[in-house]
Amino acid sequence: MDDKTLQAARAAFRARWGGEPQVVAYAPGRVEVLGNHTDYNEGYVLSAAIDYGTFFLASRVPGTGCTVVAADVDEADHFDAADPRAAPRPAWSNYVKGVFAGLRARGAAGDAFNGLFLGNIPVGSGLSSSAALEMSAGLALAACYGLDVPPRDMARIGQKAEHEYAGVKCGLLDQISSLFARERCLVMSDFRTLQVDTVALGEAACFVVCNTGVKHALVDGAYNERRRHCEEAAAYFARVLPHPVTALRDVSWAEWQAHAAGMDPLAAKRSAHPIGEDERVLQARACLARGDLAAFGALMFASHESSVRYFENSCAELDLLVDTARKVPGVLGARLSGGGFGGSVVVLTHPRDAQAVAQALASAYGRHVGHPCECRLIT
Repeated sequence: MDDKTLQAARAAFRARWGGEPQVVAYAPGRVEVLGNHTDYNEGYVLSAAIDYGTFFLASRVPGTGCTVVAADVDEADHFDAADPRAAPRPAWSNYVKGVFAGLRARGAAGDAFNGLFLGNIPVGSGLSSSAALEMSAGLALAACYGLDVPPRDMARIGQKAEHEYAGVKCGLLDQISSLFARERCLVMSDFRTLQVDTVALGEAACFVVCNTGVKHALVDGAYNERRRHCEEAAAYFARVLPHPVTALRDVSWAEWQAHAAGMDPLAAKRSAHPIGEDERVLQARACLARGDLAAFGALMFASHESSVRYFENSCAELDLLVDTARKVPGVLGARLSGGGFGGSVVVLTHPRDAQAVAQALASAYGRHVGHPCECRLIT
C-alpha cells in the first residue's frame, strides 16, 4: 500500500470537494503465476497480489447526481444514480458505473456519491488495473451505503461490470486475487467451486515483475474470440467423451491428444492451452508442497511456450523477456502474466538473486528495444 499515492488522492479529493472523504478503500493488482485463461474455463489458477494498487475515496451526497474523478488524468464523469448506464467515454468510468449498478441491485439506493480514485498500477501492464479499480470502488461504495457484501459476491459484481459495461467476457481471476491475497502466499483458486486457498510461497522464492510497456487492449475482441473458441471446444468434447464435460476443466491432456484432430483446427489449438494449464497448476502446487522450486519454474516456462504455440496471446516483447530470462543466472522460471498481447512477464527467482535478475532483464530489454523495462520485486 503506497502512502504517497493515498496522500495525493486525499489532497485531490479535498481540492475538488473541500472536505475529507467518508470512506477510503484500497485494492491491489495481481500477478498471475500459473493458470492462464483457465478461470472462465472453470479451472485452476495460482496468483498473487502485488504492491501496486488503487485507492478509491467516496462520500455520499444529497440528490441523484454522482461524480467520479480519475485523479491521475484529472478527468471527471457525471451520471444519475438511478441510471448508471455505460457510455463510450470516458471508458474508465464504466468500471465504476458497473460496480455501482451491481451494488444498487443489493440495496445501494437513495443518495448519490462523490468518488475519486488514484492508483499506481501501469494501465495495460497485465497487472489488472481494471479489477483493482472495480474492487476498490466496490469496497468503498459498499461501506458508504452500509452494505455487507461477501468477497465472492463482490468479485462477481466486478466481473459483471467487465462483461456488461466494459465488453470483456473475463473470468473471476483478477477480482478474486485482489480480494483474497495474503502476504508471502499464492492464491489457489478453483473457478468451478470458487474455493480459494492460500499456498505458502516460502522464504526461498520471490517474483520479479517486468513490465514491457506494451499496452494490451482486451476489449478489441482478441480475448472474447479466444473464449468463444474454448466454449466451442468444450461443446465438442462433451459430444465425444464418455463422461460429462461442462467446461475445458473436465478434459485431460491425454483426451485432447486423442480427439483434437476431429474438431475445428483453431478451436483445438486454443483449447490445448487452458487444458494444459490446469494440469500445470496442480503439478505446481505439489512442487511447492515439497519445496521443489526448480520444477515449479520449469512449469512456468512450459506455460509460456503453450501461450506462444497454442493460444497465441504473447508478443515479441514478452517473448524477448522470457527467452532472456532463461539465460540469466538465478532465474528459475518465467512466463507472461494475465491476458497477454502485451503487459508483463513474471519471473521466479531467489530473493538473494532478485536485484541482479531485475537489472539483467532491464538492461537486455533496453539493448533490444531501445528503452529498459520496469522491473519490480514482489515477495
